[in-house]
Amino acid sequence: MTAEERRNLRAFQDYVIKILDPTYILSYMSPWFKDGYSGLYEAIESWDFQTIERLEEYRSLLKRLQPEFKTTVNPKDILPEVSKCLISQECEEIMQVCSNKGLMAGAEKMVECFLRSDKENWPKTLKLALDKEESKFSELWTMDKGAKNIDVKVLEDDEMETSDIQIFYKEESECQNLSQNSCPSSEVSHIYTPVKPRNYQLELALPAKEGKNTIICAPTGCGKTFVSLLICEHHLKKFPQGQKGKVVFFAVQLPVYEQQKSVFSNYFERLGYKVAGVSGATSENVSVKQIVENNDIIILTPQILVNSLKNGTIPSLSVFTLMIFDECHNTGKHHPYNMIMFNYLDQKLGGSSDPLPQVIGLTASVGIGDAKSTAEAVEYICRLCASLDTSVIATVKDNLEELEEIVYKPQKFFRKVESRTTDRFKCIISQLMRETESLAKSIFDEIGTITLEGISQIRNREFGTQKYEQWIVTVQKACTVFQLPDKDEESRICKALFLYTSHLRKYNDALIINEHARMKDALDYLKDFFTNVRAAGFDEIEQDLTRRFEEKLQKLESVSMDPSNENPKLKDLCFILQEEYHLNPESRTILFVKTRALVDALKKWIEENSELSFLKPGILTGRGKTNQNTGMTLPAQKCALDAFRTNGDKKILIATSVADEGIDIAECNLVILYEYVGNVIKMIQTRGRGRARGSKCFLLTSNAVVIEKEKINIYKEKMMNDSISMLQTWNEAVFKEKVLQIQIQEKVIRDSQGKVEPVPDKENKKLLCRKCKAFACYTVDIRVVEECHYTVVGDAFRKCFVSKLHPKPKSFGYFEKRAKIFCARPNCSHDWGIHVKYKIFEIPVIKIESFVVEDIATGAQKLYAKWKDFHFEKIPFDAKEMPK
Repeated sequence: MTAEERRNLRAFQDYVIKILDPTYILSYMSPWFKDGYSGLYEAIESWDFQTIERLEEYRSLLKRLQPEFKTTVNPKDILPEVSKCLISQECEEIMQVCSNKGLMAGAEKMVECFLRSDKENWPKTLKLALDKEESKFSELWTMDKGAKNIDVKVLEDDEMETSDIQIFYKEESECQNLSQNSCPSSEVSHIYTPVKPRNYQLELALPAKEGKNTIICAPTGCGKTFVSLLICEHHLKKFPQGQKGKVVFFAVQLPVYEQQKSVFSNYFERLGYKVAGVSGATSENVSVKQIVENNDIIILTPQILVNSLKNGTIPSLSVFTLMIFDECHNTGKHHPYNMIMFNYLDQKLGGSSDPLPQVIGLTASVGIGDAKSTAEAVEYICRLCASLDTSVIATVKDNLEELEEIVYKPQKFFRKVESRTTDRFKCIISQLMRETESLAKSIFDEIGTITLEGISQIRNREFGTQKYEQWIVTVQKACTVFQLPDKDEESRICKALFLYTSHLRKYNDALIINEHARMKDALDYLKDFFTNVRAAGFDEIEQDLTRRFEEKLQKLESVSMDPSNENPKLKDLCFILQEEYHLNPESRTILFVKTRALVDALKKWIEENSELSFLKPGILTGRGKTNQNTGMTLPAQKCALDAFRTNGDKKILIATSVADEGIDIAECNLVILYEYVGNVIKMIQTRGRGRARGSKCFLLTSNAVVIEKEKINIYKEKMMNDSISMLQTWNEAVFKEKVLQIQIQEKVIRDSQGKVEPVPDKENKKLLCRKCKAFACYTVDIRVVEECHYTVVGDAFRKCFVSKLHPKPKSFGYFEKRAKIFCARPNCSHDWGIHVKYKIFEIPVIKIESFVVEDIATGAQKLYAKWKDFHFEKIPFDAKEMPK
């Protein structure tokens, strides 16, 4: 169908609807439905549209989020993942619109296609695609019907929910493994060449080889992974005939997991050992239990083991004889490492006779938290040791000279640079932001007293800061759950707010670029954005915001071209680079910056600067998508690093934090931290990148507080080293007793927190159908089955619902899923849950999100998303109550 034919059909669709009788043409269309619109086909076949109706809440949410979707999501990136939820013609049309009109217009077309999709799993598929691309939009696209990205094998299809499922979601850093060449044209040899261990590596491995639980703390670049290979090999070989060891190595980051799986396979398979791995990306396709049973060394991302222990796939940690935690300083709070060690410590302190595995931790820095003194630092490190059940910290002492030959400690220089004394660009953009904020606030004036949390504090946010960005995210999250009685009005308001906040975010980004790079780059960033806005839907609000920007454009152009507005920070950066390359023309530099937008801006500045263009900059950024034009794929990252390593012409690599932790990076002799500083762990790891002899590390900043913070980090590093030295003088038995006492205290706290339960409300309450408010049952008639499923006893409830055979009957444990149940009121048919055979009983199982809970005394009504949030008196199911 041509575009003109499509327009004509839409224009005259009312006539088509009036004239066509669907009963005459349905039989002809059904086979075609089956291929293209399988969800609609199934609904027509059974005349059950509940599945399609359930998608309506996701359609409403996507309509609301459409302004943010089109400014943050690159449709070409996620199309391969979501194409199965669209028909082929739609996929082709999305690509065509991207090519002809730009990515924003393509994203709008993708939203339009999703809103039409009849595929039951499109919301979940979209979520998985966004997560895979590390898109910021994923934070807004919430699947509030439980944790759908984790397979919890109870009863499926989210028909029956468990009472208490807690999943830890880690906001992953940009750390990637980039040590392996992956350019398409390159060939990588996987043949392992034996390497003789250095003396300091043998020193680090010694306590672990003696069977002691050990934290190995050694600088970046010294070969801690090789030390872990030595420990692992010694461990596996020590078992007598007829017995076998089993090693698990944990890596938090997926690329580091891939690297270590390759390293361990190359090293151990030549020795006859079996090596395999499971990560979040592969767990759905393999059996974790079989992988663990059939291999000697298993590489895991830690959440895999957390899930497997929770659901019983792995019965206990006793199946392993050695556990190695990479970047073990992460073992704290609710990190997956700590979840694993909670399990270990419960087994240890619970008096179990089952053997526990040896524990090894690897890190460049144990850190000291918020410690202000050596005594507090010692306590912090003891707590990390207690979390990992270790009483030995291995550092290099006897072979320091050899270590210093391998890992060079760069000279550290602090350079305070000046910012612009006046910033006309910021003045103009700030005025545009104030206008946009006023427009956003006016939305609330239209609806009187109703407001969104956070809007009232809008004036307290400083433009051009990370704090302002966080405020925008907060408002957008609030918009996703904002409700009004008038749904059309609700949709209009939320769409407007998303448009205003999306524009505010772009202005904020531009101010950050302007602060640290050229005005020209900041202006180009905004011009590109508004060009894309014009090519997409371009509704009234967007037209108004674009007009306001274009009214200021000539003034912005003039300001950005004025030589007097040159950024003095760049003059200092240029001076350092010129000076260092004059002293050593073969210098290799890594320039660290905070954001991807700055990476692009500084690359353009170097390329367009006649004094620096000879550096031929490469870039290295994370995969996460903050907007449509940034984020590197893993192969692109590896190729960029390979080019820096092998191409002598590329003398500088501009990188975000992707290059500062856990990767093997090429030797360089100059590290520049451009307004870039973190905690002590990050500082040690970043400085470790400068490995070449005589290397230097510069911190450039206009903020004296940043220099002070870095000096504090240096002081903390010294305090950490002093604390470790002090702990190494302790008697081992004393250290073990200290660790044990911390473990006992922490377990008491952990257990008490786990047992704190809200006092149940014993007052009887009504459950009403969430859709039509028809009476369903009283809470006194609800019973809890197998601790997490909820049924209703008595004949009265059976008159309130109707049932239809379940399209996907399934058995699990004592349950046999047979039918779906719906509100019996005519013209409602709201989905209430399912009907199951439980042992010998036929019972309904209801979903709390399908009902409104009404207080009988006051008439107050409340909604609950999960049973665990509804604190009523929960009575266990009793077979004696069931009719004979």
